[in-house]
Amino acid sequence: MTSSSASHPHPEPARPDRNLAMELTRVTEGAAVAAARYLGRGDKIAVDQAAVDAMRKMLSSVDIDGVVVIGEGEKDEAPMLFNGEKVGAGTGPKVDVAVDPVDGTRLTALGIGGALAVIAVAERGSMFAPGSLVYMDKIAVGEHAAGSIDIEAPVEHNLKKVAKALEKRVGDVTAIILDRPRNEPYIKAVREAGARIQLITDGDISAAIATAKEDTHVDILFGIGGSPEAVTAACAMLAVGGEMQCKVWPRDDSERQYALDEGIDLNQVLTTRDLVDSDHTFFAATGVSTGDLLEGVVFTSHGARTHSIVMRSHTGTVRFIDALHRFDRRDPIG
Repeated sequence: MTSSSASHPHPEPARPDRNLAMELTRVTEGAAVAAARYLGRGDKIAVDQAAVDAMRKMLSSVDIDGVVVIGEGEKDEAPMLFNGEKVGAGTGPKVDVAVDPVDGTRLTALGIGGALAVIAVAERGSMFAPGSLVYMDKIAVGEHAAGSIDIEAPVEHNLKKVAKALEKRVGDVTAIILDRPRNEPYIKAVREAGARIQLITDGDISAAIATAKEDTHVDILFGIGGSPEAVTAACAMLAVGGEMQCKVWPRDDSERQYALDEGIDLNQVLTTRDLVDSDHTFFAATGVSTGDLLEGVVFTSHGARTHSIVMRSHTGTVRFIDALHRFDRRDPIG
């Protein structure tokens, strides 16, 4: 007699499907509109709190059984969706969630362009979770230069390889780098190699994506930035065929000891697949303030206009969504 388990094998866990893309966009739209109300008002905490509250509310209606694996609050000591928090309606596919309610709280608070509300989702257990190790050394390129970079090689070597892949001269290659004292060695090395530099004050996620978007004219990202941004951006890079390499960057001896205790190898080169090991990732972002990637929120007499991007790795689909929201309806982000 055939056993019951043999006749009726357990079904495979549900995977995130394409319907999730629009639902995640609603989440980032809600966070972006909430944060944009504090544009230029000089209060980073208020920006974050508004975005977090809106994102948490919108997530509660999304048909996922999600767990926040990586968030921004631990690094910024800001309001946050905390690591391990369960999100979603509790039904549907089991997923890891990476959130950055506002990538660029400082930009928003000061009224500067380039801030985004961001969320990424992948199958449960697929995202790298660095815990309290909140910084990574990074290098990233778009699809046409993928396979040509090596984070352990000198900056000049990487610039030459990327220039060759893109059929450019090194002097015509543009590197994007977060303008921080810890990245001065990268800035110096790029200048000595004769390449161009675009310095940014914030916005690691959009900077990584910029390397894969031809109309930004950015070719390579270098530098030490946030771990949450690395994992989140990797979900997008899997959709657009780009490549990231990272190494965890401890700030002090206590973080080195934490890595040792948690079994995290500080010498390991983390590839895009190490950061997110899934063929079913979703990435969604909505502009808070206007930047190179997305337009910011514009308030109208009846509501608001938002500009978003959503990516799905399984199909490689990238959509830009221009939406009008009416605040005189029951659900303002419907």
